Amino acid sequence: MFGIVRPCSHRLGEGLKTQWMAHLCGLCLALRGDHGQFARVVTNYDGLLISLLTEGQAERTTGWRRTAGPCPLRGMRTASVAQGEGARLAAAVSLVLASAKVRDHVADKDGLLARRPVALAARRVAASWGRAGARTGSDVGFDTAVLVDAVDRQVGIEALAGPGTPLLTVTEPTETATAAAFAHTAVLAGRPGNAEPLAEAGRLFGRLAHLLDAVEDRETDAASGAWNPLTATGTPLVEARRLADDALHGIRLVLREVEFTDGKLAHLLLAHELGRSVDRAFGTSGCGHQDHADGARGAFGPPQHGGPYNPQSPYDGQNPYAGGGNPFGGAPSFPPPGPGRRGFWAGCAAAIGVCCTCKVCCADEFEGPWSRKKREGCLGNCDCDCSCCEACEICECCECCSCCDCGL
Repeated sequence: MFGIVRPCSHRLGEGLKTQWMAHLCGLCLALRGDHGQFARVVTNYDGLLISLLTEGQAERTTGWRRTAGPCPLRGMRTASVAQGEGARLAAAVSLVLASAKVRDHVADKDGLLARRPVALAARRVAASWGRAGARTGSDVGFDTAVLVDAVDRQVGIEALAGPGTPLLTVTEPTETATAAAFAHTAVLAGRPGNAEPLAEAGRLFGRLAHLLDAVEDRETDAASGAWNPLTATGTPLVEARRLADDALHGIRLVLREVEFTDGKLAHLLLAHELGRSVDRAFGTSGCGHQDHADGARGAFGPPQHGGPYNPQSPYDGQNPYAGGGNPFGGAPSFPPPGPGRRGFWAGCAAAIGVCCTCKVCCADEFEGPWSRKKREGCLGNCDCDCSCCEACEICECCECCSCCDCGL
């Protein structure tokens, strides 16, 4: 799973979380239905925006949902999932962009792709995805040539970029591709008047996606010697943050011009969750859950230093009851050691169990199949303090309504 819009389930609330999952599952099933099981690996968080934008603009009908059968990733439960042209457009865009991502990794010789047999297989998969995306795009009236052209131009632009090259020159192909995809949702929904503002929103979203990907990969790219737009153009993080904030503000402004039938989820993701994605990428926000999870803050506030039960106390860093000094007599007691790692086959069995019970997707926390360490579920990794839910719908305790004058 990849993408920059990863909402917190606690902020979404049950109603919007159900909608979000409907579009995520709808994208996955559209990929499977048109292109086979393996195509489902390109399911991503950002692709479902195409599906929800289409549905959010369309008139309410009975054809936008269907009941999907049991799925291991939903704990073998049925669910109402999105279907129709919006989900298929999302699938087409995801396939073409995933194809480009694979080719980019092959060109950079990342990891196993530095080996010729693996690189050859990856190129074939990428070519197959590109053709499949073009077929599905044609079925819904979308010419994926604009995406392919953007990807091809990206390679040339990166080859010519150097110190002093404007960063927006490098992000332009991504902006063009996402603008075309966002605009076509207005065509599918029968609201051609929304095409222009949505194209602008898509252009700015593409800019943000490119910028945040560059920021998050900057250190790893430097360590591996891979190409990174910030390093190549000599753009400081301060300037990258300014561009990201400008793009975010622009999206919030242009969303006011879009006519939605039901735009709550689109507004929450594009006007608010994107802001948290920016903060997360630049390291300017923390997760309230994490503070509790790592023991930094308990039910009664942060640990107080200097108490007799605190190892970091005035006893020169020594616990006065350590080493047999138990004042209540008897041998000192220690917490039992944590569980050790599982073996390969036991880990495989545990992994199947984790997937079949939907813990990877839906649980706030689950045990790693092999390491047995605590892991966060896909919707559990958040940066909120859980003090409010449903964002703009029912609360006024955060910046939701003040940051963009949305009126919700």
